[in-house]
Amino acid sequence: MMTGEIEVTVRYAETDQMGIVHHSVYPIWFEAARTAFIRQVGMSYSEMEQAGVMLPLLELSCRYQRPAHYEDELVVRVEVCQLTRVRIEFSYTVCKKGESSPICIGKTLHVFVDQNFRPVNLSKYRPEIYRLIAIAAGEEEKDAASVSR
Repeated sequence: MMTGEIEVTVRYAETDQMGIVHHSVYPIWFEAARTAFIRQVGMSYSEMEQAGVMLPLLELSCRYQRPAHYEDELVVRVEVCQLTRVRIEFSYTVCKKGESSPICIGKTLHVFVDQNFRPVNLSKYRPEIYRLIAIAAGEEEKDAASVSR
């Protein structure tokens, strides 16, 4: 299974009055990590959308373990934790650079839709895109309708 990651240095504007990273910033970092991950898989988000596949968000969860502060250097890791032919779920771990203990963990659940926002079976609608994602999820040889971790 492929894992993607980005590095982030906390900017002053991302902190609140207490000097702690505001909770609303983590989903933005999740998106940045997910975008980099999709590019690492072999396409950009815009290329996927040009092929008629979009990934609207269905669910988002964050669990804040410890605070991050201005100028902290962080690593945001992302991986596919569940893949079906219609949905994909990503998991995220945010750690201070050089540490393994997370400051935040989260998940996002997305549905594959066409340009009319109708859900699609990606393995039939765009099998080449499904295969790239399945390989990244470590499921390239499986032919199950749903694979979970």
